[in-house]
Amino acid sequence: MNVTKQIFQPNPEFQKTARIKSMDEYYALCKKAEDNYEGFWGDYAKEKITWKKPFTNVLDESNAPFYSWFDGGTLNVSEQCIDRHLEDKKNKVAIIFEGDKGDNQMITYLQLHHNVNKFANLLKNKFGVKKGDRVVIYMPMIPEAAYAMLACARIGAIHSIVFGGFSAEALKDRIKDADAKVVITADGAYRKGKAYMLKPVVDEALKGDTPVEKVCVVQRNYEDVTWVAGRDYSYNEMIDNESSVCEAEEMDSEDPLFLLYTSGSTGSPKGVQHNTAGYILWAQMTMEWVFDVKDNDTFWCTADVGWITGHTYIVYGPLAMGATTLMFEGVPTYPDAGRCWKMVEKHKINQFYTAPTAIRVLHKMGENEPSKYDISSLKVLGTVGEPIDPPAWKWYYEEVGNSKCAIVDTYWQTETGGHIVSPLPGATPIKPACATFPLPGIIGEILDPETGIKVAKGESGYMCITKPWPSMIRAVWGDPERFKKSYFGDVKKDGKPVYFTGDGANYDEDGYITITGRTDDVINVSGHRMGTAEVEAALKKDPNVAEVAVCGRPHEIKGESIFAYVVLKNALDETRFEDDVAMVKELNNIIKKEIGNIALCDDIIFVPGLPKTRSGKIMRRLLRSIAKKEEITQDISTLEDPAVVKQIEAIVKG
Repeated sequence: MNVTKQIFQPNPEFQKTARIKSMDEYYALCKKAEDNYEGFWGDYAKEKITWKKPFTNVLDESNAPFYSWFDGGTLNVSEQCIDRHLEDKKNKVAIIFEGDKGDNQMITYLQLHHNVNKFANLLKNKFGVKKGDRVVIYMPMIPEAAYAMLACARIGAIHSIVFGGFSAEALKDRIKDADAKVVITADGAYRKGKAYMLKPVVDEALKGDTPVEKVCVVQRNYEDVTWVAGRDYSYNEMIDNESSVCEAEEMDSEDPLFLLYTSGSTGSPKGVQHNTAGYILWAQMTMEWVFDVKDNDTFWCTADVGWITGHTYIVYGPLAMGATTLMFEGVPTYPDAGRCWKMVEKHKINQFYTAPTAIRVLHKMGENEPSKYDISSLKVLGTVGEPIDPPAWKWYYEEVGNSKCAIVDTYWQTETGGHIVSPLPGATPIKPACATFPLPGIIGEILDPETGIKVAKGESGYMCITKPWPSMIRAVWGDPERFKKSYFGDVKKDGKPVYFTGDGANYDEDGYITITGRTDDVINVSGHRMGTAEVEAALKKDPNVAEVAVCGRPHEIKGESIFAYVVLKNALDETRFEDDVAMVKELNNIIKKEIGNIALCDDIIFVPGLPKTRSGKIMRRLLRSIAKKEEITQDISTLEDPAVVKQIEAIVKG
């Protein structure tokens, strides 16, 4: 079955109870937003948010691009996520925790309320944290990470989570930029059955001059760690002494909720700032629209809370709407490739949200594993982080979803706070590996970067959002000029700067949107701009290819040539094709067929693996440097397997 040529209609049984049941309903919502934009958002804000004080104005555009939403309104996000559910859901499970080693906890909304309040009081009373202070959270995927986030929100502190795979230097940079006075961490955690340590990384990061005064340490695995007197304190020893009553701070709608640092292509990391009301509104709305989560559903997002996906779709979104959310400490393939499906069966998961990288790994290592478990509870499958290739989509749809679950291929960014382009599972006819249409209220358009005019069907351009929306990035922490330059400096419509995602995209003949990849990942071959994602998608169609990453390499005649790193499916067996030349020819023939001669690769290198972060993101900047035979100077300690960089360098150098 060539899934790329098919359109998959919504499951009729699912449609009957879906929140948005048809494209007619979708178009009606879009028209409502177009006809009365402020009324559209104002109505949803009144419906979805429990306000302490009602807002007096929906949108203030007077200081563009520093937009302001729901002025005059006050609320508290921890109350939105917990307190308002206590009357009728106090005994409902809020968080299911699944540890790497199989240990688990069921945390009800009432227990979550107690635990968050205790943590909030601990931060106030023992660590001196007050409204507006920045708190860096460097944690594994354990419940205390969620408690810490919600405790900060409760007292008005601004949390900044740093992914637990980042190095001491990366952690230090983020601590200093945020001017954080407290770090919350753990001694360590478990991964693939073995303990790994976090506290020593924090100790290294805090050497020298930093603003940190105190460190709160959650003891997860009770490994021996260094305790610095007067700075380091045990959460476990102190938490029981705190009260479970903590009044929530009244926060303005535009008070900052959190910072999350993204790595720019150059320069220091950017502190993306999300504010209170608009962010939590959209987190909840997308849970309801994109995943169609109902009151009794159990939702599992496999991300880490160190990334925006974990913020919005593990903690804030599910809890704001009163759902049950699963936190998983381990990796999908430990102790075997059936781990995910075993957990789906055990907890009767209804929505499963993961990255294409994970899907490909699960497919490669356990193609027949889903059939061994009862995963019939699944209703919606989601993908996030990168476009999903057709072979992975096909397996996900047929074997995991039993050809009945919609696959919502969500497109969004750290900066957008939540989904911006995505299918709706009860309404959208789905084209595999296609993000489909902007969500209602998101005025997303593909614009010509030179003219700012919306491109025609069949054409490509820059993916932009042409009106402000509530969950958008509000600032780059401490650097307003960088904020404007990074997001509002490249594209104008009708003479006014609009938000540019940094991604290229195209409309097909039906107006469907396909994201083609970062525009800074576009390769200019003899004056023709080639999206790396497009070339990668073509190469992945070869049945022998497991993974691929493409970049540009300087070429004295063409300007740039296309350089491909290919991982073959037999790479795990440490065997290779006997005739690499024949394989290169085969792959280029696919590109010739799918794209044309202009996209042929001058270099195709077979490698044992690709350099990835522990979250599965391919570090393409490293691959570009290797292709150019530049010295690798950046920190590679965050990679899943740092050794693969040296292996690839050796192969390229020949």
